Amino acid sequence: MDSQPKSKVSYDPVPTNASSRSKKCSISLLSGTIIVLLLISIIGLSILHFTERNKTLDKHTKIAALVNDTSDVCLAPECIKAASSLLDSIDSTVDPCENFYMFTCGKWIKNARIPSDNAEQSSRSQMSTKLENVLVDILSSSPPHGTIESKAIVNARRWYSSCINESAIEMEGADLILSFIKTELGGWPVLLGPTWNESTFDFYRLMLKLSQYNNFMLYTVKAAIYRKNSPMRIIEIDPITFFIKDAIRLHNSKKKSYLIAFYEFAAALTDDTSNIMNDALDVLTLQNEILRLYENGISSVSNNTIHTTVGNLSSTIEIGSDFTDYVRRLYLFGNVSLIDTDIITVIKPNILRDVSSFINRQSPRTVQNYMVWHFMINRAWNMPKQFRDIEQQYENIFHGGSYERRRSVRCAQYLRKSMGSVISKIYINTYFNKDSQKQAREMVNNIRNVFINMVNQSTWMDLRSKIRTIKKVRAIKEKIGYPVYLENDDMVKVEKEYEEYKFNSSFMSNALRLIQLNSKRNLQIFRDPIDKNEWTRALPTSINAIYHILFNDITFPAAFLQTPIFDQYVPKYLNYGAIGFVIGHEITHSLDDKSRNVDMDVHKVSLWTDETIDAFDKRKQCIIEQYNNYTLTQVNIQMNGEKTQSENIADIVGLKQAFFAYQKWAETHKNVDKKLPGLTKYSAEQMFFLNFGHIWCKKMSVGAAYSYILQDTHSPPEFRINGPTSNFVEFDRVFGCKPGQGNSRVNKCNVW
Repeated sequence: MDSQPKSKVSYDPVPTNASSRSKKCSISLLSGTIIVLLLISIIGLSILHFTERNKTLDKHTKIAALVNDTSDVCLAPECIKAASSLLDSIDSTVDPCENFYMFTCGKWIKNARIPSDNAEQSSRSQMSTKLENVLVDILSSSPPHGTIESKAIVNARRWYSSCINESAIEMEGADLILSFIKTELGGWPVLLGPTWNESTFDFYRLMLKLSQYNNFMLYTVKAAIYRKNSPMRIIEIDPITFFIKDAIRLHNSKKKSYLIAFYEFAAALTDDTSNIMNDALDVLTLQNEILRLYENGISSVSNNTIHTTVGNLSSTIEIGSDFTDYVRRLYLFGNVSLIDTDIITVIKPNILRDVSSFINRQSPRTVQNYMVWHFMINRAWNMPKQFRDIEQQYENIFHGGSYERRRSVRCAQYLRKSMGSVISKIYINTYFNKDSQKQAREMVNNIRNVFINMVNQSTWMDLRSKIRTIKKVRAIKEKIGYPVYLENDDMVKVEKEYEEYKFNSSFMSNALRLIQLNSKRNLQIFRDPIDKNEWTRALPTSINAIYHILFNDITFPAAFLQTPIFDQYVPKYLNYGAIGFVIGHEITHSLDDKSRNVDMDVHKVSLWTDETIDAFDKRKQCIIEQYNNYTLTQVNIQMNGEKTQSENIADIVGLKQAFFAYQKWAETHKNVDKKLPGLTKYSAEQMFFLNFGHIWCKKMSVGAAYSYILQDTHSPPEFRINGPTSNFVEFDRVFGCKPGQGNSRVNKCNVW
């Protein structure tokens, strides 16, 4: 087992080195004196744990049960840790048949505290905190004596070191960034007053410069994969949807805060403050009008996507040749010369057309102020504390909370995303147990087979639809842990990828350079061959699982294969209830409204006959109406079952897949899964559901809850737990629920 960094979170990564593994074995060797010592330790820890929480007779009874009967109880450290976590979560005063969410999460919700640097607390956020501590440790630690580190790793550490050096940042001040906006962006009018010369304003030149630093203001321009078997990539132009999120939040009560943030930021950079508020009001008016155009464009059902070529771009979307020239010049920045036949996809071209036309009619001063303001607020965290404080106030306008992440964490997370292969390589070598890949892959295959059986047994699908569906599900490829090239001991590919990433002691200089280099790299991949094994949607250090429609694959990164989602040393009912559910959820996405329109080779063709589609839509409507009746009481907002239907179906079907897969595994592995200490009264099947619910426990601030329900396509945690369990007859059987109880529906919605 590897030695672990000190972490504020109790869930430690599964260690891997030999010295610790021998220690683990010595602990788990239950013989003679070691048993006695271990039981004494467990008793002591259990008594301490329970007495600190609640000195009740019930708790002491559980401890007595742990002491008196351990023959079928798992006493491995991982089991004790899992048991402690569940005992801290379950509210046994709640009937699971009435409200399973409160039964499995009630105590956790009562005792959980939302950290000062976050807007929520959950299993996922705890995993993120653990990962953040690991990343900080990776980047802060010196290499072992005598070790020669690769240049990529050395430069990553150098960038991080400049990022956390706040005293140096204070000394550097804002001179470098002010020089940059003057020479590269044409200045910030609010700082120059009447001396700013609007005759020098060039909208597309400004857009080009901002895009070269990955600051896409109105729409993104990026390389994308159109079809799996296509030999080339396409360019995708997409409106930036954060405008809609801002529109949701930037109501009248927040406008004053927005203006104050603008004023304070500009005032900190100039002695002449006489015109700042006038400029701020003009910028706010401009932004509100742009937001209105985006809202109208997003809601429009016409002109969703246009496929054209570089040569025909301007005439196809009726926007003028300047825009095509901007796209060509942007790719030249990445050393890519576009030709007229290169394919471009424009999503919601009506937005691009309407916003561009609107911008052309506005005051150059206001447009310049608006675009440079957004660039500056994005760079504020690279500046002295005075500007970071203003940025924090600005962020609070849109995130409904007041929190600031630790500097070390913010620097580490930014570098994780910007130099992903370097950080992933260190993480995998140091913290990831590679044996987890084998177990996770076995679970994927088991759950996939169960789903195929569920499809075969369905009565609403005709034979033709079943055959096509099964072929596609069998063809799903799983990507688990990390890309193959990161497994190699050499760093050749990583070194090549980051050979230009060289940094100095100036953080602002390093920050701008890193952004620019990443922008170039994102443009350069347009001519790269498509590799079906590449990880395009997630880094190995991502805490997320993804189904990729264009490759028909599911991805489970290394950082996701950690407790409480997965642990190879705990009973299988815990893993099937947690990551097993997630696996089933992602497999189901291969057949949602979008994905079922492509086959196993990702050719655009409907997998199902019209009759099967009609039958599916009826079942889908049942789920939509059911979830429409849920209300998130914390903010008193009713659920939109239509918006969340794809995720709700994946939740309902995913839970069934995982449960039946566990049943099938348990049939051939009798008496393998032991009980957990303090939880011996629960059956293995009940423990499956308990851990399923436990991983979705979440406590949110009001602002975070409001944002979640308006933006997220998943249902809030309460309904991700109660929705699937209330529609599952096996849940009723396992807990002895009667149809009609709060968590057991009489009329259940079923797809598979």
